[in-house]
Amino acid sequence: MKKIIVSTIIIILIFTAVTAGALLQLLRKYNKELPSTAALEEYKPSLITRFYDIHEEPIAEIFTERRTIVPLQKIPVDLQNAVIATEDERFFKHWGIDLRGVGRATVNNIFRGRVVEGGSTITQQLARALFLTQDRTMQRKIKEALLSMQIEKKYTKEEILQMYLNQVYFGHGAYGVEQASRVYFGKHVQDLNLAECALMAGMLRSPKNYSPFEHPDNAKRRAQTVLGLMYHQNYITPEERKKALNYKYYTQRPKYIANSAAYFIESIKQDLEEKYGSDAVYKGGLQIYTTLDLNMQRVAEISVESHLSSYDVARSTDSVVQCGLIAIDPKNGQIRALVGGRNFEKSQFNRVTQAKRQPGSAFKTFVFTAALENGFTPSSLIDDSPITMMGGDDKEWAPQNYDKEFWGPTTVRRSLEDSRNVCAAKLIMQITPEAAINYAHDLGIESQLGRNLSLALGTSEVTLEEITRAFATFDNHGIRTIPYSIIEIKDASGNTLEQNTPTEKTVLSEQTAFLMTNLLAGVVQHGTGWAARALGRPCAGKTGTTNDFRDAWFIGYTPELVCGVWVGYDDHRELGDKQTGGVLACPIWTDFMSSALQNLPVSNFSVPSKIEQAKIDYKTGLLAPPNWPSPFIESYLEGTLPTEYASAKKEEKQSGPEESGY
Repeated sequence: MKKIIVSTIIIILIFTAVTAGALLQLLRKYNKELPSTAALEEYKPSLITRFYDIHEEPIAEIFTERRTIVPLQKIPVDLQNAVIATEDERFFKHWGIDLRGVGRATVNNIFRGRVVEGGSTITQQLARALFLTQDRTMQRKIKEALLSMQIEKKYTKEEILQMYLNQVYFGHGAYGVEQASRVYFGKHVQDLNLAECALMAGMLRSPKNYSPFEHPDNAKRRAQTVLGLMYHQNYITPEERKKALNYKYYTQRPKYIANSAAYFIESIKQDLEEKYGSDAVYKGGLQIYTTLDLNMQRVAEISVESHLSSYDVARSTDSVVQCGLIAIDPKNGQIRALVGGRNFEKSQFNRVTQAKRQPGSAFKTFVFTAALENGFTPSSLIDDSPITMMGGDDKEWAPQNYDKEFWGPTTVRRSLEDSRNVCAAKLIMQITPEAAINYAHDLGIESQLGRNLSLALGTSEVTLEEITRAFATFDNHGIRTIPYSIIEIKDASGNTLEQNTPTEKTVLSEQTAFLMTNLLAGVVQHGTGWAARALGRPCAGKTGTTNDFRDAWFIGYTPELVCGVWVGYDDHRELGDKQTGGVLACPIWTDFMSSALQNLPVSNFSVPSKIEQAKIDYKTGLLAPPNWPSPFIESYLEGTLPTEYASAKKEEKQSGPEESGY
């Protein structure tokens, strides 16, 4: 008998030893698979990256988790106690695992017949949230317990509580107590009162079921339960509990920033991801101060949609007409507004920066600039008569005017104001396409341009951004600036990562820049940009329309702002008969500029030195004799005034400025 007992004991001891050894080996294996607790010190919870406009008004937020980190000292003691009372009563007494709490929770759950209480400590919840999966397996539970003990060994209770309160989820995209306080109460966490602390602590059990937005009654009852627990655990007095129980909660759903400037933000995001990486952009809590003026952006979006929605109704097609709009401060290149399309959710294609289209007659501006720099004056004559020349495909080409008429000798001014195609073609033939290309590139056009005579009519494709920045050079007295969107970027700690300033280069004399501005002002006052007269302040610009009315442009500016507008279909279908830049794009430009500049004083374009003025005959460009009826005041580079006078017999003008052209 004794031998049997001894043998049994030996077997039990051996089994126990083997089991213990196997368990020890398993624990060692799990322990090796655990992440190092040092990662807690390196852990950076996902923060919100925020974009601000030029006035530091918030534009947009991007994030994977809505979170803002705060130190424990800024978290109310009432909130700390409320969380401990509800989530881990023995937090300051256990070593990561609360066996007593596990036993109590198990008994209560069995007694109730359902899970009514959890046994996980705050440390376990932190370990689970930061390192492990949410799989409900024995292996995961063991790893969670081991990791919790390691965390407790390395960090103080205060450090553990701070990490927990900054990462725990409160629902509605709010991670951490600071963001939750902003979402639910519109205030910083340090400003919460006892009742609000109880409400927030109560949400942790089930953020969805205890949301004050979705289930306010549930949330209030849960807050009362939390106050009861705090009272019974001696965190608050009877008077404090009574006052908090009678508190009338005021919560309001946050007013999220409207989806404004989506194309602008997306463009910045793509650049930043390439420069700093996706994690920095989406999780790093960057503070991005942009050049955008949110007020201008809003009126830009409204102007585009109000004009084109009416157009869609009138056309009744199965395709939506698209638009691009960009506004730039000519003095520094800062982008103030950008509309890359009519609906970012449906199409992320940016028609300001990504779409290359033929600019039509808007490109004539660069041809005339080259002409002024090469011996022509606003009064120089070009023969508006039929001609056959070699086009871009090495075939004979006979350019035609919009009105199918020919005016004969026509001044440079009238040729541009009325957008005479034949005159532009003859002008580029004299100065050469190479000269026009060189000036276009100097002014800001970056796209490759065809070295042919038809270039004068805008047959080479460009983006709206580059042609608008080129026009800004005229507005900025011949100084080219590179458009930019970001003024400063700060990291989550407030350290400056980058600062941007204007990039400038003088590429044109200020005299030529002024003369071109003066000519383009005539396009508005006497020519195809007539719709811009409604702006009621000095402005200059050029319309553009391509063959078969597939693209409509207007690029214009005042001393304060330059803006470019393009209208067309993505599939290059026709806009419709006589749907020119002056008819479609110019009214959008005028509507936007009227609102964008309404609070700014009216100012004139400044006249540089070495500019002379003379009274001339508008049609011939010759000097106006004394008592000449309705003389026109023209500007010239010093030393280039006409020397001949118009004849006493003044002929009738062949065609009014508003009657023809693109």
